[in-house]
Amino acid sequence: MDQKIIELYDEYTHAPLERRVFLARLARLTGSAAAALAVVPFLESNYARAAIVPADDPRLDTGRVTYPGATGEIKAYMVRPKGAAKLPAVVVIHENRGLNPHIEDVTRRVALEGFLALAPDLLSPLGGTPPNEDTARDMIYKLDRKEMVQNVVSAVAFLKKHANGDGKVGAVGFCWGGGPVGELAVNAPDLDAAVVYYGQQPNASEVEKIRAPLLLHYAGLDARINAGIPAFVDALKKTNKKFIMHMYEGANHAFNNDTSEARYHKQAAEQAWSRTIAFVKDNLKS
Repeated sequence: MDQKIIELYDEYTHAPLERRVFLARLARLTGSAAAALAVVPFLESNYARAAIVPADDPRLDTGRVTYPGATGEIKAYMVRPKGAAKLPAVVVIHENRGLNPHIEDVTRRVALEGFLALAPDLLSPLGGTPPNEDTARDMIYKLDRKEMVQNVVSAVAFLKKHANGDGKVGAVGFCWGGGPVGELAVNAPDLDAAVVYYGQQPNASEVEKIRAPLLLHYAGLDARINAGIPAFVDALKKTNKKFIMHMYEGANHAFNNDTSEARYHKQAAEQAWSRTIAFVKDNLKS
């Protein structure tokens, strides 16, 4: 697919653009309104197409929970291997579409690797994630950023004391959720590992506060997010932080999201996932 279309969709989902503006500009790129509408399904999420672990997988215990956050009760999706007692925990932070079926599926994938996995719905202060993705994106940008970060910090505190946890907690965030994971590393000194998938970097002036080792995944074609890499990496090096960074050439922003046919990059996604699981297992050892 034309890279200009991918970049337009990225602008639509992150600026964000109104849908009518997105469709009008897409029509100009594709040549007609009909062609634009034909392209949209390849860009937008198709949850059924990419479900990897069934919601009723017999190997897992799944459930809806709440935990105390800075803004009140935060809704979350919790998953763990059936019959497991004390496990290291991983917070899974969603994209700007909220806690949707794809992120729930990713949370189950994490749990199957031997973790107590918790996916907070960071739209809880606004009533929770709605079914409509455009509405969810609009709501995301209405969140108070500092309160949102504290709600993620509270997830770590919740898991540190959870009856099925062993006290070790890591975090992984995708796209918009990569930003909160970076800020979590800044604001939670007891975090044990942080994995960022193409997320906005923390302010370089706050890098000194980071204690957790970082694993950073970036996409070679993601000019918007990659613009912040030099200052961030320079600050990490100057403050002697432990980090590993991988650049996936030829991959677009959101390359891990297998619900979007146009942006999913199978090779990059599989390699990044393998590295992610190895990293969290290594750093969350009891």
